[in-house]
This record gives sequence, structure tokens and C-alpha cells, in this order.
Amino acid sequence: MPSSAPPRNRFERRRAETRQALVRAARRILAETGDTAVSIQAIAERADVGFGSFYNHFESKTELFDAAVADALEEFGRTFDERLTGIDDPAELVAAGFRLSARMTGSHPELMQVLRRRGLEHLHSDRGLAPRALRDLELGVASGRFTPVEPAVALSAVGGTLLSLIELRFARPDLDGDEAATDLAEMVLRMLGLPAADAREVARRPLPDPDRSGSI
Repeated sequence: MPSSAPPRNRFERRRAETRQALVRAARRILAETGDTAVSIQAIAERADVGFGSFYNHFESKTELFDAAVADALEEFGRTFDERLTGIDDPAELVAAGFRLSARMTGSHPELMQVLRRRGLEHLHSDRGLAPRALRDLELGVASGRFTPVEPAVALSAVGGTLLSLIELRFARPDLDGDEAATDLAEMVLRMLGLPAADAREVARRPLPDPDRSGSI
């Protein structure tokens, strides 16, 4: 992952830019085909950097593609942080997450294709949406909003269902994505222990105003 501190001089800026160009190229490849057998030369050409630059940043293609997935996970998590700030109800956070994810298949297709292809293996990652979702599930259990259950198990159920929704959006673009996401969110809330009427109401609350942080 790139450092959170800004590069201090021209050399460091160029080095950071080259690394990020390689990561972006790997993300595009994952989104388009998922073919991690592509040559390093092809990756360098997609990134518009020299072949030798690759080994200044990564020891292998596996390391690069792992970095690309981590980069996508962090972008996904940051987007949720920006959009859902101010929501305190863990049930509403879960529901809004489903609905935002469905919309992001249209607004952030490359990102969501990466998650579609590689998300399951990172379901319990310490980056991206997973730790945020685990935090909200733990809060929901602790507050009595959700049925007492091991949060990691709940994360498996919720995360797996969310990835299925992403797959559905790409496989069936003819479906109404907002309606499908809302219905699925309602079912997940009921699975987590909310009464049917409560789950239906929470799943249909207005989403936060996108003008606060950019459009989705």
C-alpha cells in the first residue's frame, strides 16, 4: 500500500507515481479479464513505465496483484466512510452498504469488477470494507440490535451476500439494481435478527445525500 505521508522530494514523487501506475494497470487487468498470468512486459506497457521499473517496486506479479486488490479494497472502504458518516444505527449501515454497492457497479465499474473477481478471498481482510463491516456487526450485537452471534460468522454471511449482489448486478444488468439491493438488504437484516417490519423500514430509509462527498 502506498504511504499515507506525501513524498518529500521529486525523486520520491516520481517513484510513488510509478508504483501507483503499476497498481492501476494491475487493477485494470483484474477488472477486464482477471488474468494474472499476463507478462510483466505487458503490465509495464499498460502502466507506461519501463520494464525495469517493475522490480524497483515489486518482487513478483503476485505481490503486484495483491497490492492492486488492497488498493481497491481501501477505495471501497473510503467511499463508504465518506457516504455513511453520521449514521449510527448498525442496521442502517448494513442496509445502506448493500444499496451503495449496487449503485457503484455503475459508477465505479472497474473497482467493483475487481471485488467481483477477488473479493471472496479477501472477505476477512484487515483492509477495506471488511474491518468496517466487522466493527458495525460487533456494535449491532453488543447493542442488542442484532441476534447474538460470533461477528466473524455474521461477516461471512453478510459479506458473501454482498458479493453475490455484485455478481448479480453484472450478470443481470436488466434487473432494477436499487430494488434488488433493497430487497436483499431487508432479507439480511431479518437474518441478523430484526423483526420483519423493522427490517423493511430500515432497508428503505433515504440514503445520505451524495452531494456531501461526491456522487454515487
